[in-house]
Amino acid sequence: MAGKLPRASIPTEKTLSALTTTIILAAEDDGFHAPSLVDFFPPAILFEGTLFEFNRVNLVQLIMTVAVATFFIVAFRNPKIVPRGMQNLGEIAVNFVQVQIIDTIMGAAGRKYLPYLATLFFFILAMNIAGIIPFLNLAGSSVVAVPMLLAVVAWVTFNVAGIRKHGFGTYMKSNLFPPGVPKPVYVLLTPIEFLSTFILRPVTLTIRLLANMMAGHLMLVLFFSGATYLLLDADWLLKPFGLGAAAMGFFITAFEILIAFLQAYIFTLLTALYIAGAESESH
Repeated sequence: MAGKLPRASIPTEKTLSALTTTIILAAEDDGFHAPSLVDFFPPAILFEGTLFEFNRVNLVQLIMTVAVATFFIVAFRNPKIVPRGMQNLGEIAVNFVQVQIIDTIMGAAGRKYLPYLATLFFFILAMNIAGIIPFLNLAGSSVVAVPMLLAVVAWVTFNVAGIRKHGFGTYMKSNLFPPGVPKPVYVLLTPIEFLSTFILRPVTLTIRLLANMMAGHLMLVLFFSGATYLLLDADWLLKPFGLGAAAMGFFITAFEILIAFLQAYIFTLLTALYIAGAESESH
């Protein structure tokens, strides 16, 4: 039939797949690195294949933990009545958590939790801010283990606080059977309260922190890798788009500083709120 392509000239699925792979490999050879979940699972540096496997993410976590611990040790190793230098910065940092989180949410009675909540805030902030530090460029909180561990510790803390304050029976009853509700409604309400208080709280704490840090890393890699490829290796017609990608990369970097602080603040604020609710006299 006239106009009919020879069978051999019709691209098959296998041919298209091979062509796509060739294009991707060519782009990668030219310097473009498409962001993916693989970025969060780098190869092992030490102890590969064992329970003690140590990779780049663990190295970032270790560096930032040592950095924040060193800051506070130096700031308060020899405290003066009139603070100055590092001690002044340390007191400003701790005072922020006390005034803006504890006093606001829990009142003066909540200051006994200052060591825990201050440690929580600055640990998360340090893990988050690693995502924009040159040569680290990966948030220590962008893998699920860190947000999950912090969420589990928060879950244990607010439940233990509530049980110590009111006793196990009273604490569970007040959470699962809120007063002033018709008894038949408990059939529907109690499972919802159990799911909300004892299951969803640590899950939402984990997902909120993890998702924000993962998304930030993927966006930074996308724009800066795209800018590098477009400016250095792409056709000259595409180079102006490289400038736009670079500008977006710098904008996302500034935005990630805000997100790093905001996520540390929200996580700590919610933890304080859960503790205050567990200890509330309404129980």
